[in-house]
Amino acid sequence: MAAVTVTAALSVLAACGTSGPSTTSSSKGLTMWALTDQTILKESVDAYNKDHPDEQITLRLFANDDYKQKLRVAFGAGQAPDIFFSWGGGALNDYVKAGKVDTLTDSQANLLRFTPSVLKSATFDGKVYGVPANGLAPVVLYYNRKVLQDAGVEPPKTYDELLAAVKKLKGDGVTPMSLAANSKWPTLMYLEYLLDREGGSGAFEKIASGDASGWKASAVTEANTRLQELAKAGAFGDNASSVNYDQGASTALLYTGKAGMELMGTWEYANLVKAAPDFVKKDLGYVAFPSVSGGAGDPKSIVGNPSNFLSLNSSSKHKSAALTYLKQYVMNDDQVDAYLAAGSVPPVNGLDSKLAAVKSADDKKWLTFVYDLVRDSPSFQLSWDQALPSDQADPLLTNVDKSFLRQITPEEFGTNMSKAAQ
Repeated sequence: MAAVTVTAALSVLAACGTSGPSTTSSSKGLTMWALTDQTILKESVDAYNKDHPDEQITLRLFANDDYKQKLRVAFGAGQAPDIFFSWGGGALNDYVKAGKVDTLTDSQANLLRFTPSVLKSATFDGKVYGVPANGLAPVVLYYNRKVLQDAGVEPPKTYDELLAAVKKLKGDGVTPMSLAANSKWPTLMYLEYLLDREGGSGAFEKIASGDASGWKASAVTEANTRLQELAKAGAFGDNASSVNYDQGASTALLYTGKAGMELMGTWEYANLVKAAPDFVKKDLGYVAFPSVSGGAGDPKSIVGNPSNFLSLNSSSKHKSAALTYLKQYVMNDDQVDAYLAAGSVPPVNGLDSKLAAVKSADDKKWLTFVYDLVRDSPSFQLSWDQALPSDQADPLLTNVDKSFLRQITPEEFGTNMSKAAQ
C-alpha cells in the first residue's frame, strides 16, 4: 500500500476541521450531520442516495470545534438532524437521558456484526444508541527497534520492565518516551492505562457513571503515583512540556532515533508512514501497554477511541429510511474495504480473510495487530475527555498536567477531580 494511500487514515478518524459546514445531496428526505474530512462516510451516503432517489440523505459536514455546540443548539431548537455523529460516551448519554435518541436493535441495525468492546461506548443501561461509523483507534506503545537494541532493551511487557527500560535509555542519552505534554491529552493516555492496569476497567466506569467519590479511590492515587514516578525517573526527557503534538515534534523524536518509545493512538502509524516510510519498514515496532504487577486490570484491556457513532434522532420523521442506511450502508463490504485500504481497521467481526488479502507486508502486520488487539480486549475504554461530561474535560486535562509536573500530589489529583465532578 503506498504511503499516500495509508495517510488517508487520518481523514477517516474524527479529526479537527477548519472549514464551515458543507452540504451534499438533495433538498428532500432525511438529514445527517458529521465532521469534515469524513471521506468514506460521505461515499456511503452517496451510495445510499444513488439507490434511493425518492428519499435521499442530505449530509452536512462541520468543523470539529463548531460541531458539538451546533448540535446542542439544534436539539434545543427542535431542528436536529435525523442521523447525527458523536464520540459516544458521556456526551451521547446526555442526549439519551434527555430522550433525544432512539434505541437500536440487532434486527434494525445488524448490531452483531460490530466488535462488542466498541459497541459499549454507545450502550447505556443495556441498550444500544449508536452504530460504529469509522475505524478503530486504540492507544498503543510504539518503539524504535534500533534505539532499544542499541541500549540492550526489550520492548517492555510489564511496568517494572518499562521503568528499567527508561533508566537504560536515559543512561544512553536518549529520551526514553516521546511525549507532547504541552497538548495535555497525550499525558492523559498514560494515566488512563495506569488506572486501568491498577484498578481494572471498573475503576473508571464508577467515575464515568457519575460517582465523584471514584476519583478518591486508591487505584487513582496509585496511577498518579506511577505517572509521577516515570516523570521523576526522566522517562519523558527535560522538554516534554514544550512539545505540542500538532506540530509533529513528538512523532519526529521517535523516527529520528532521539526517543525510544511513544504512547499514541493508531493514527500515528499513518503519520509515520507519511513522514518516514523507511523507518516504518526497518525499525518501527509496537506492543500493547505493559501490565502492572499485582494490579486488578486485565493486560489485554485497551483505552483510546473505539470509534465514532451514528445515532437516530427520536423525533425523526424518516426513521425507516434512516434505519435502512444504518443497516445496509454503514460498515457494509464496500465501506469495510475502503477503511482497510486507508490503513484503518473497521470495528467489525470476521475480518481475517480481508486482512490476509492485504498486499503490503507492513500494512498487513499493522492492521492485524490492531484487529487482534481490539478483538481480544475485554474492555475498550473511551478516552476520559470524551467519556466524561464536557464540563469536566478542562479540569481533567489541567489536573493531569499538574500531576505530571508534580505540582500536586497524587492524592490532590483525586480530591480536585472529585470536586470538579460534583
